[in-house]
Parts: sequence; structure tokens; C-alpha cells
Amino acid sequence: MGVAAFSTIVEWYDFTLYLYMATILSRVFFGGGATSLVTTLAGFAVAYLMRPLGAVVFGHIGDRWGRRPMMLGSMAVMSFAMLATALLPTYDQIGPVAGLLLLLLRCVMGFSVGGEYTGVVAYLMEGSRPGRRGLITSLASAASEVGALIAVGTSALTVAMLSSIQLDSWGWRIPFLVGAVLAASIFLARATMQESPDFERQRAAGTVPRQPLRHSLAHHRTGIGRSFAISALGSITYYVGITYVPVFLTSAGAMTEGDSLWLSTIAALVVLLVTPLIGALSDRVGRKPVLIGVALCGALLPITMFSVMAGGSHGQALFGAIVLAGVGGAVSAVGAVATAEQFPGEGRLTGLALGATVATAIFGGLTPYLAQLMMARTGWTSVPGIMIALVALAVLPVLIRMPETNPRKA
Repeated sequence: MGVAAFSTIVEWYDFTLYLYMATILSRVFFGGGATSLVTTLAGFAVAYLMRPLGAVVFGHIGDRWGRRPMMLGSMAVMSFAMLATALLPTYDQIGPVAGLLLLLLRCVMGFSVGGEYTGVVAYLMEGSRPGRRGLITSLASAASEVGALIAVGTSALTVAMLSSIQLDSWGWRIPFLVGAVLAASIFLARATMQESPDFERQRAAGTVPRQPLRHSLAHHRTGIGRSFAISALGSITYYVGITYVPVFLTSAGAMTEGDSLWLSTIAALVVLLVTPLIGALSDRVGRKPVLIGVALCGALLPITMFSVMAGGSHGQALFGAIVLAGVGGAVSAVGAVATAEQFPGEGRLTGLALGATVATAIFGGLTPYLAQLMMARTGWTSVPGIMIALVALAVLPVLIRMPETNPRKA
């Protein structure tokens, strides 16, 4: 199960890397200028729209033929996309076509990632003891944060060691080459994995759904809705409350690119520490009370934290980033197991694709772009925090009515 958990490193390395490098990529691929950063973030959003399609395709493979072939296929596509991105020509070399090629590869990456995280979460949950599902499944979130940590560390080192001219000329390729090596190594390690015991049960019992999409729509509509709500909260607290923060601090004039990346490294460490603790807590007290607690934190804290980060010193910015990282990490930790437990083994991956992955596409991919756009138009630095609070308040009634899914507390 360790190989499965740590394979999410590549997924989050790539997607958080894109956000951490957004200001640099805007110059390299879109020529700089007033609208280049917004265009770069729009590319992040467009790529996320491919996630539900990839999740349905790979989910069909996982529900019909097994979790193992699904995860091998998604990692192979991710390896290709990372390497191809590192080798792209720039705006100075081929003009606007460079930006189009970058966006195309983002779509390929989004398609492959669509099936990656849900497959890993299901695989971990299905292979763990009922009393330790929260802790074991939270390893997927913890490993993804390792990927984010490597991404921000690599980005920060690259920015610190190179001049602006070197960075824009060839230095930006280094973090993507590192990602390609990571993806290839994890693909080789993943080839040794065994099939999920729950899928083996389905195969032995003859209950593997022949048409997973139809099966999920017929039998799992309630689970799809609940997983959508949980993932909406998890996505916006993570992508706006954590990975968007470097762009926010840079564009608000609170920090330089290098300083904001180092601050995000500290925030990533906070998430890494919080994740297993919250996963274990959900095993002890249940998923529902933990989810309600983190939703309340999401409703109350982010508005203040974004205002503090924008107008204060580096110490205040660090405090705000740590608080937001704690909230985002907590939601991701309990959300991983809570979404997977909304479905039985039959059709689980397709159900997650229709619920959790669609929510991630909307509230993870679009929200950094919308936050940047609205902040630029209104001048309100509290806009990102308001967005998180509104989603948390909207999701809260669903969590309150949701039955407990922890088998020890249900």
C-alpha cells in the first residue's frame, strides 16, 4: 500500500508546481504583460475541466478490470505529460503557439490525474482494516503534500539559484524534468503492486459491474452528491487556501516570488504534519464530527487570514499561511476516506469520478483563476477568504445531515 500512497506525489507535484511557477510561466509562454498571469491561471482551470472526463474513463477501467491496471495507465500518461512540458519551446522561440502547446499538455495531465487520486484513495481504503481506514487513507493526502513540498522546494531553489534571465531562458525546465524523473520511477515501483482485495472479492463473487457508469448513476446518486459536497470544501480550502497563496502574496505586493515560495514550503510542512493526525482522529471520533469541525473553521478563519497576509509583515503572512494550511490539510485528510466510504466497492471509482472529481474540477481548478480575477477587479484582498467561507457555509447542511460512515461509529 505504500507504493500506492506515495504515487500521488507526482500528481500533486505537477499541479502545485504549475501554480507555484505561474508568474514565471506567464512570462515564458505568454510573453508577460497585463493579462499573462490571468491567462496562465485560466490554463490551470481548463486543465481541471479534463479531470472529470479522465476520472470517468479511468474509473471505468478500475471498476471493470481492476484498480491496478487503472493506476498503471494513469501514471504512464502523467510521465509523458511531465517530460513533454519540460521540453516545450517558449514564446520567444515560436510565439503564441507555445502557450497553446502548454495548455494542451495541461489538458493531457488533467485527464490522467482525473483517475489517479480517486484510484489511490479507493485502493488504500479497500486494503486497510476498518478501524484504521482514516489514518491509512489519509496517507494519500499526506503523500500528495510531499509532492507539493517537493514542488515548492524545487521551485524555490531554482528561483534562488538562477538569475531572472537564466530562469526565463532555461531554468524553468528544471522542476518539470524533476517531475518526469519522479513519475517514471513511481511507474516502475507501481508495477509491483497487487490488486485491491475488494476488487478480488467482486471478481470472485461475480459482482463486478459490466457498465460502471450506468451502475453508479442508478445506485449511488446520494453518495455522488455527498462526495461532491465534501470534495468541494476540500478543493477550495486546498487550492485557494494553500497553493494559490504564493500567487496571492506576489500579486498583492506583499512578497517577492522567492519569499512567497519559501513561505509555502513551511505551509506544506504544516499540512504534512496535520494530515495523519486528522485521519487518525476521524478513526477515533468519526468522520462526521471532524468534517463539521473543519467546515466551521473554513467558514470563520480564511477571510481574516487573507487580510492579515496582504497587509502585514512577513511574520503575519507566515501566520496566515500556516492557519490556512492547517484547515486545508485537515479537510483533505478526513475528506479522502469520507468520500470513498460513500460507495460500496462495486462502482466506487466511477461514483467518486462523478462526485468528488467533478467538485475538484470546479472548486479546485476554477477558483484560483476566479480569485485572482475578482481581486484584480475589486481590489479586495479578502476575496479568496470570502470564497472559501461561502463554500463552507453551503456544504455545512449536507455534512450535518450525512450519516456516519466510520464502521466503528456508524
